[in-house]
Amino acid sequence: MPRTPDEYAVHIMLSGGHREEVRFSTIQEFQKWYSGELMPKATSQDFISVPMKNVKNEYMVVRPSSVNAIRVEPIFSGSVERF
Repeated sequence: MPRTPDEYAVHIMLSGGHREEVRFSTIQEFQKWYSGELMPKATSQDFISVPMKNVKNEYMVVRPSSVNAIRVEPIFSGSVERF
């Protein structure tokens, strides 16, 4: 039986070498943000909000044109953290 991830870590690689990580509860939640916010404004210099539900009292905005790559990693609660 396949396991279901508890959440998804989304690693956003930005121009200039910066990296940020945000987490989504479901892959559908990420896809909704990606297709509704990021992709329609992919070449825009205007800021868009990145949901940061895992960190209280913080928010992040990015310029969609600055996003070079995105990596989506499923996180399982039984996974061992490796650094």
